[in-house]
Amino acid sequence: MFVLDSRLEQDTLLLGDFPLCRLLLMNDAQYPWFILVPRREEISELFQLDAADQLALWNEATALAETVKDTFGADKMNVATLGNVVGQLHMHVIARRRDDAAWPAPVWGRHPAKPYSDEQVAAIRDKLKLVLTDHFRFGV
Repeated sequence: MFVLDSRLEQDTLLLGDFPLCRLLLMNDAQYPWFILVPRREEISELFQLDAADQLALWNEATALAETVKDTFGADKMNVATLGNVVGQLHMHVIARRRDDAAWPAPVWGRHPAKPYSDEQVAAIRDKLKLVLTDHFRFGV
């Protein structure tokens, strides 16, 4: 049974589910920063997924990155699986802009997070609802 890592649960907001991955929004309004988490038990590394799930993760990540780049006007997309703090496999999909708070450095550890307001989260959901495919289910 899939259980989201407590640190991810604490630091993010649930947006919904793709066929394989849960889509989360990092609760830091300084960056459009999304996280995909494959809904599989006890997976910490990409190579632990079977071939079909590896392909699904890559397809979901690239489709999300393209959508986020276009929707949020990114200058550069950062897509990576970094799990030094959180062991559960997760993929960061971050829209970077030359005028963001951390550019050109990495976003983590640079500045304290600025949590989203309810209105900001609703606006992001509304933007994504216009562009995400029928294969995506928005959460509550």
